[in-house]
Amino acid sequence: MKSFLKMTTAAAVCAVAALAASAPASADNHLPCRTAKLIVPWGAGGGTDVIFRIVAESINKSGIKPTLQVVNVPGQGGNKGAKEAEKARPDGCTLFAVHQSAITSYFTGRVNFTWAAFEPVALLTRTPPIIGAHPSVPYNNLKELISAAKAKPGTILTGATLGSTSHFWFLLLEDAADIKLKYIPYDGTRQRMTALLANNIQLGEVNLAATKKYLQTNELKALAIYTDEREKDIPNVMTAKEQGIDLVAGTDRGVLAPKGTPAEALSFWADAFEKAMKDPAVAQQMNAKGSLVVFKRGDDYNTYMTSTYDKWEAVAKKVGVYKRK
Repeated sequence: MKSFLKMTTAAAVCAVAALAASAPASADNHLPCRTAKLIVPWGAGGGTDVIFRIVAESINKSGIKPTLQVVNVPGQGGNKGAKEAEKARPDGCTLFAVHQSAITSYFTGRVNFTWAAFEPVALLTRTPPIIGAHPSVPYNNLKELISAAKAKPGTILTGATLGSTSHFWFLLLEDAADIKLKYIPYDGTRQRMTALLANNIQLGEVNLAATKKYLQTNELKALAIYTDEREKDIPNVMTAKEQGIDLVAGTDRGVLAPKGTPAEALSFWADAFEKAMKDPAVAQQMNAKGSLVVFKRGDDYNTYMTSTYDKWEAVAKKVGVYKRK
């Protein structure tokens, strides 16, 4: 009987251990919350919001505990949400959705901290910019645009949210091609697209998902895309590199955590995001949104952002938009 009881007890212990090993991540991760929040500092329904909601849905489908909830904190060009995230408790229960606006807002003096005020979790996606133009303009590619800009410096009306990534794509082009454009400020992507379609501006940065139908109906031109190779959905659009301008870049969306978040929590979330980005359904949805899966975790993401910061800081200082003292 004693032997039977010992065997039964041992079997029960093994069964519990097996269940624990196969169960989804739970309170064993020592995160003091049932639901963690991912602060997206832009409005619901926008391109960045949609991308992070796709990723969060995949993460939650895995049965992860705590679950991840997208929380929109729009305002101040993404800086209202950034300020809230920067002050959040570093317990692994708050994450921050980010792209290069975390750099550009610091350059232009809109906030007094940049991405380095956080802990890197993971880089997730890249949305390559397309240089869009109204069909009435006389130039049909980047080389012709550069020639026109050099012939009449500072006259080509270019829509941008000043100090944002949409502005910096053109600042990088100005620096690389030694040209000068005239900027017209807009609050966001939708306003710029409306102005471009109405011919209130001649140039504007656009993305594939929002632009493809207008290219097909000849309501817009695409002069270049900042990728290594041509995009298969718009194969007639040349890359900037093909046209002699070495620009390969994009809106790089990733996740940060408040400074001081424990390494175990950072690793937990990096694992969760890595699994989501390997989900074929996620990759398919990203492609439909004109974005690429570009995953880097922790230190690799930090190295990448440092390199981007250094390059963009040099351009910001050169063109006069760097406001830090």
